[in-house]
Amino acid sequence: MMARINYWNPEDEKFWKAEGKKHANRNLWISVPSLMLAFIVWQIWSVVAVRLNDIGFHFTEEQLFTLAAIPGLVGATLRFVYTFAVGSIGGKNWTVISTAILAIPAIGIGFAVQNPDTPFSIMLLLAALCGLGGGNFSSSSANISFFFPKKEKGTALGINGGLGNMGVSVVQFVTPLIITSGTFALVGGKQVLANGQEVWLQNAAFIWVIPIVIMTILAFFKMDNVPGTKQSVADQFVIVKRKHTWIMTALYVATFGSFIGYSAAFPLLLRSQFPEHISLAFLGALVAAAARPVGGWMADKLGGARVTAYVLVVMGIGAAGVIYFLNGKQFAGFLLAFLVLFLASGIGSGSTFQMIPNIFIPKEAAPVIGFSAAFAAYGSFFIPKLFGWSVNATGTPVTAFYFFIGFYVISFGLNWFFYQRKASVSKSVVKQAG
Repeated sequence: MMARINYWNPEDEKFWKAEGKKHANRNLWISVPSLMLAFIVWQIWSVVAVRLNDIGFHFTEEQLFTLAAIPGLVGATLRFVYTFAVGSIGGKNWTVISTAILAIPAIGIGFAVQNPDTPFSIMLLLAALCGLGGGNFSSSSANISFFFPKKEKGTALGINGGLGNMGVSVVQFVTPLIITSGTFALVGGKQVLANGQEVWLQNAAFIWVIPIVIMTILAFFKMDNVPGTKQSVADQFVIVKRKHTWIMTALYVATFGSFIGYSAAFPLLLRSQFPEHISLAFLGALVAAAARPVGGWMADKLGGARVTAYVLVVMGIGAAGVIYFLNGKQFAGFLLAFLVLFLASGIGSGSTFQMIPNIFIPKEAAPVIGFSAAFAAYGSFFIPKLFGWSVNATGTPVTAFYFFIGFYVISFGLNWFFYQRKASVSKSVVKQAG
């Protein structure tokens, strides 16, 4: 176990160069794979649910959708709890706990999918437990925000969030490959599809158990609790009285909420509109996650508000492009426009996070980061639901994009009014008055 850190001030240049940077980077590079595993567990039902009936289950379409949606609802709600955990018990301590418990749904799913008689209620409970992974982003981001000086927070949060978000594309890409290989059949037997193909669906969950154990051990022995950051939930809860908490939450809903919502909906849109290209479903999440560290870096260099403004404009253009190409049933244009949406949402997720530490004092910035992330995570449920409503009400998913464009316009106005225009509130006043 690492020696306890007794002093921490990353804004002290001498301290930062002498030892602070070393400790911060070590904690960051343990946090990243831990967060990636959390996203993998959170989104595992998006790829497991579609296979259940193929191996002998008899769930309705509504039940399968519910299994895929419940982790999003639970994860988003848990983020409110996880947000305040770091300040209450320490970042290292919570990382150990929150990573270790990911093994529970992973092991449970691995056994449950092997028996087609497993009742829906058990599957629903396991789906809800996967929401534990969704909560981790808030605590992980809040923790990492304490480690780095302001000039590097955007990049650090972008790396942590971006590579962690990569778990969505990892699980969507790896699962179809891993379930077809008996080599990785750790526990249990095979299942046979109607076409005679052999699969091992339990691999989709079991394969992540060993990495979860490894990262739990690494977090326990190699991570640190930052001194001087503990505070009660009541002390942290003051952020709900700050108007800028709600403004930044709206901006983060527009960026990260779009990323996680589109990631959940993109496979469904491909299956309904261009089913022959369903194998490309992982691309969107991959592009957005890879772009997030770039967004944090750009915000550090150019300013978070400026980058966020550009992002919201591009997202509006991307959504308009999707509308145009969907109406014309042109796959190449549809894919390109949607990837622009994903790219911009990824960059914007990084730039909005960079803005928060520059608006709030450190002890408020950490819970604000988690709080805004909690609201944005509901995008993983509501965006697919909005697409579903759009199809049912108008016969096409196009209508939903008009709502998204409207929200991007509103977000652009908020960003300009409060953080870009010359007469906007200065940072010092924002920090004092909220």
